[in-house]
Amino acid sequence: MAVYRFRIWFEDQEDIYREIDVQTKQSFADLHRCIQEAIGFDNSKDASFFISDDFWRKGREIALNPKQQDDDDDDDWRRPKKPAPISMRDARIADYIDDPHQKILYLFDPQALWTFCIELIRIVEDEPKTVYPKVSKSVGAAPRQYKVNTPPPDVDEDEDLLDDDEPQKERAFVADEKFGDDHDSDAFGEEGEEAGEEGEESAEGSEEEAADFGFEGGDSHDDY
Repeated sequence: MAVYRFRIWFEDQEDIYREIDVQTKQSFADLHRCIQEAIGFDNSKDASFFISDDFWRKGREIALNPKQQDDDDDDDWRRPKKPAPISMRDARIADYIDDPHQKILYLFDPQALWTFCIELIRIVEDEPKTVYPKVSKSVGAAPRQYKVNTPPPDVDEDEDLLDDDEPQKERAFVADEKFGDDHDSDAFGEEGEEAGEEGEESAEGSEEEAADFGFEGGDSHDDY
């Protein structure tokens, strides 16, 4: 029995890819599960394959959970109706390979919009006692399925204390009072010392002037 070898890569990261061998009789549901295991996703979201042309234009949809089309849509008559999606479990892979390099789009998780490109690259012989589908080649580490939210950095305990306005203001007020008292007392002491020095200099000057005029303290008045 023939085996198809598909290369599957992330649409925006071509250097990360997997090569999967699958038997022609197997279903797209088998291929879907193997892709999920190969990239490390949890297979908890919806998914669809789209048979595509050489320009990666979407064709027939093969869905994991096909939805029924609404026939009551008033606008349906204005455009051709698309064929209803086919269930992956009912779609055998060999029935949808029309080209030696058949291209298929694979969409996983409608909210995250993971998009993969799939291309048939080789037809190989079936190996006895081999379980298919199997990953024959794996290149590059697949990105995380879910984004990890980075927690905010820890706030320093000292910064928490500064956030309290009232104690901050009270400490500042006390510091100002203390600084003001010390500053005034120092200034007063310096001014007092300067005033005392000026007084001593003035007294010495008066005594010298009195000596120049013949006065020597209180005894000079008695001569008159």
